[in-house]
Amino acid sequence: MEEETEVMYTHPIHDFKYKKDELYCEGVSIASIVKKVGTPVYIYSYQTLVDHYRKIKEAFKAIDPIICFAMKANSNLAVLKALVKEGCGFDIVSGGELKKARLVKADMKKIAFASVGKTEEEIRDAIKAGILIFNVESRPELENINRIAGKMKRLVQVALRINPDIDAPTHEKINTGSLKKKFGIDLKTARDIFLGQKAFKYLKINGVHIHIGSQITSVIPFLVAIEKTLAFVDELELDGVRIEYFDIGGGLGIFYKDEKPQTAEDYAQKILPLFKGRKFKVIMEPGRFMVGNAGIFITRKLYLKDNGVKKFMIVDAGMNDLVRPSMYGAYHEIIPVRKSSAKRITCDVVGPICESGDVFAHDRVLPAVKDGELLALLSAGAYGYVMASNYNVRPRVAEVLVKGKEWAVVQDRETFKDLIKGARIPEFLK
Repeated sequence: MEEETEVMYTHPIHDFKYKKDELYCEGVSIASIVKKVGTPVYIYSYQTLVDHYRKIKEAFKAIDPIICFAMKANSNLAVLKALVKEGCGFDIVSGGELKKARLVKADMKKIAFASVGKTEEEIRDAIKAGILIFNVESRPELENINRIAGKMKRLVQVALRINPDIDAPTHEKINTGSLKKKFGIDLKTARDIFLGQKAFKYLKINGVHIHIGSQITSVIPFLVAIEKTLAFVDELELDGVRIEYFDIGGGLGIFYKDEKPQTAEDYAQKILPLFKGRKFKVIMEPGRFMVGNAGIFITRKLYLKDNGVKKFMIVDAGMNDLVRPSMYGAYHEIIPVRKSSAKRITCDVVGPICESGDVFAHDRVLPAVKDGELLALLSAGAYGYVMASNYNVRPRVAEVLVKGKEWAVVQDRETFKDLIKGARIPEFLK
């Protein structure tokens, strides 16, 4: 039987393991995938993905919530289809995400549409599709949805996204629960809307929504936000307002380096008592929690540069492929795809992009693998490919999904022809 050892980091749920010194995703060697697909490439584990969904579903089964995967975390069609087959819905934030939900035959009654700036076309398409609910972030947006629903002669369900003014302990750029941010509605304005909802003839304003940020590893900010919003709901009900949906958002953190994130069970044990005796339907929006550790990003070492001051391990991936380290200073564990006994060096891992910010790791201790060897950046399943760009005229990479001993390319690598599709030189320049 093949020897199996865990990868060089400790995480309770994952399907990336070394077998005889070769890194595998489930039953498939990473090197065998790369041999056919090339680098850079994202590789996702089906089993890890569905396991995380099932753990949330099991942990919260007492209230049977509507689980809406936050599509912004990973919108690959195969990933979405795998979740739909499990009974998952989606939290969407654009018309494009709505179209993807329809492509994978998602249940439209499990679709919640957020976003601070929905266009008329997006609103109209979502109403036509028959989504469950709009999560509304301002009075002007509410008025716009009411106007469009009126034209279409449809009654539309709406939840107000409450901004509880909580400063969650996470990166500034993914903290969304403070009134200094663009998200949500302050409590006073929300109360006025609920009490004056007769002015919105085509809207059924029957839900509240909160989402205070992403990559939050402590339960306390969630508890504070939910308790504050529940108190607000209690006041509304005294005034005769009936709430049918309570969307607690997402934001659960995962393991990247040395975090101690909550398990689904830990989180549920703290959250469920808050909803005891409550009659509204709970909606959840996990994203990173479900897909973050279900994906890795593979790149190839090109060469080592030593300028006498610092060593740079130069790889074929760039910040356009995985922007989190550059944008957020985010940490991704980096391990060789083939275990290495080479001496360890301290270096920056950098890409070919013409920016000093094109860095995956600063002063990282890594084995001095040979040129051409493969490296894996772990915990790359969330906010990876979805945030990729074509900066420096670089094609976006391929994506692969592995299920057991089977695997498939689920997003082709772009070509130069793809990059110039629709581009043209006008006659007056010829």
